[in-house]
Amino acid sequence: MFEIRIICDPADSDRVTDALETAFKTGRVTVFPTADGKRQRLYLTADHADVWPDPEQAYADAPAVLDELDWIARTLGTAACYTTLDRGFYLRKAAVLDRIALADGADYRDDDTAYIAAKFVVVLDDAHADCDPRAYVRQQYACWAKNDQ
Repeated sequence: MFEIRIICDPADSDRVTDALETAFKTGRVTVFPTADGKRQRLYLTADHADVWPDPEQAYADAPAVLDELDWIARTLGTAACYTTLDRGFYLRKAAVLDRIALADGADYRDDDTAYIAAKFVVVLDDAHADCDPRAYVRQQYACWAKNDQ
């Protein structure tokens, strides 16, 4: 998170604020006049805007669901008991469970399972508590698939 201070003409305040809200996730804007009274000082907190890909974007190049499930089973089958696996494993597991929950014929149990797996990734990453866990998994999977695969 960071702070932004802008000095502008009062007629430009709304346009400037709208542009900042488009580019960043912003907090409340506080407005004060400048010493000469001709302009305004705008103060606000901001953070980088989150990019939330839709499932089609996030999983565009993902392996088939059955291939991912096979990879998960093999990984678990070869790991020693009580082994903590790397983040990539939990991310791929949450992503494939999300894909299953999005498929035709899925029901609330699939949604619940995908949510729990996604929440685990959010906690593992110590991510913002205010985000949707499944959207977070889609975002992280898209980044992982693009960079780490």
